[in-house]
This record gives sequence, C-alpha cells and structure tokens, in this order.
Amino acid sequence: MYDLRRLALLREVAMRGTLAEVADALNYSSSAISQQLSLLEREVGVPLLRKSGRRVTLTQQAEILVRHASVALDLLEAAESEVSQSLAEPTGLVRLAVFQSAAVSLIPGMLTLARTELTGLRIEVTQLEPETALRATWTRDYDLVVAEEYPGHATVRHAELDTVALVTDPIRLGVGRDLVRETGVRDLADTADLPWVMEPKGTASRHWAEQACRRAGFEPDVRFETADIQTHIRLVDSGNAVALLNGLSTVGAPRGVTLIDLPDKPIRTVFTAARRASATNPAIVACRGLLERIAERTRAELTP
Repeated sequence: MYDLRRLALLREVAMRGTLAEVADALNYSSSAISQQLSLLEREVGVPLLRKSGRRVTLTQQAEILVRHASVALDLLEAAESEVSQSLAEPTGLVRLAVFQSAAVSLIPGMLTLARTELTGLRIEVTQLEPETALRATWTRDYDLVVAEEYPGHATVRHAELDTVALVTDPIRLGVGRDLVRETGVRDLADTADLPWVMEPKGTASRHWAEQACRRAGFEPDVRFETADIQTHIRLVDSGNAVALLNGLSTVGAPRGVTLIDLPDKPIRTVFTAARRASATNPAIVACRGLLERIAERTRAELTP
C-alpha cells in the first residue's frame, strides 16, 4: 500500500508546481520533500516527476496517483467532519482568509460573537486577495474564505469548493463633500480630470474600476495606488482623490464622503467558500452562521 503522506506531497506538487513552493507551504526543506518523493517513486516503481525549467511536471502515472490521493484526502476530511458532528459543540481550529473591506466590516463582529458562543473554537484570520485566498483554500492552506466577485468579472472556479452567497454590495462613486461643492461632480464622467485612488494593478477591483471609467469615456488619472481601503476612504474624505467604493468599505465612513450612484447601479457579490469535504464540519457551519448574522446587520446600510 502506498504511503498516504507521500501521496499528499505529490498532490501538493501538482497544485503548486515547484518543490520550493511545496516546501514553503508545508514548512519543510526542499531536500526533505525531494527525499520523500524519491521514496514514493521507489514504492510505485516508475518515475513520477520530470524537470521543466524551474518547475516539475507529473508523469501519467503520477497524475493517476494524484487523482486517487485527492479522493482519499477528501474522505479523511469528511471523516473528520463526521466525528466533529458527534461532539456537543464545535471545537478545533478554523483558518479564515478574508479581503480587507470584509475584514474591517464583518470580522470584528463575528469574532465578538464567537468569543461567547463558540468557546471551544480557535479562529485565525489572514487578509488575502480573494483569488489568492480561494486557491489557498483549495490547496488546504485555509479552511474558509470570504471572497468577492465583481459584476462581469467572474472569479476562478475550483470544483472542490462549496460557495455560499453572503451579501450583495453596491459599488458607488466616492467624492469628498467639499470637492463636490468645488467641482459640481454629479456622475462618473465628471471625474475625468480629477485624481483617482485605486487598488494595485492585477486585482479584480482595479480592473473593474478602470473599465467603468473607460465606459464613461475617459482614462482615470490614478495618482494613488494602494490595497488599503481605509486609505481610499481618507483620500476621498480629504478631497485629494475620488474612488469607486464598495458598500462594505463605506459602512461607518466619515460624513465628508459623498456617495454617488452609478447609472447601472452595479452590485458586488460577497460569498464564503470552503472545501466540499469539510463544508459540513460544525466549526465551518458555525463560522458561516456567525458571518451571516453580522452580514444581516449591515444589509440595511448596504441598500443602494
């Protein structure tokens, strides 16, 4: 019988592409990973990996093993969920990945509820961009993710993930109140000559914002680039930039921020995702339940 731990390592290589990335993710040395995979090759009796530049590719036999290893690991995760369901209350560790505006608006309230209602559960939270977080949940680096999807910009689909809608989130033009009085801004086209703040290139929100400006007939003058949404709010409030702001980021925003509806009233979808094999784990179910309760409290403020 093949060693399941070594099969799991082979699966990690299939997902991550290099031994160095596997070693970094699992906190092993590359030589230790290589040694274990060499032992697996001896067990199987055929080569499993081929060098391809800095990366490695799997042989046909390795791909067969990875397919079966995935099934075995899913079964073990389902078994863990079933054992957890037999306990009186959720226990253990939940590793949660979340993007920034959700981290600011949803997570503090969720953790406050968890502190009193889920005393046997430890929740560790990491801020990550949604597409990175979804992939990291698929690769088992995290157990649950709060992610986002912009209109017309679908996120990468991982068949192994179970997704549940959490809240819909309006996107509006944010302009400082004083700047509105000075310039008479009433719609997106009026911001063509104003400085903008946007998230870094390559993010879904940046791509969507640029496309919205181009549809309005201009190329945005992006003078500030930061992933920190609170900085976006401060720059808008002070009149130093304009921005397209999602609803979660504007909950509790300063009164100096004026929000202007866009013509098509675009909506961003916020959702949670977990691996299907662990979606019934009481700890995951409980965390999703707490997030839904906090999201329900914010829905009135998010209504366009």
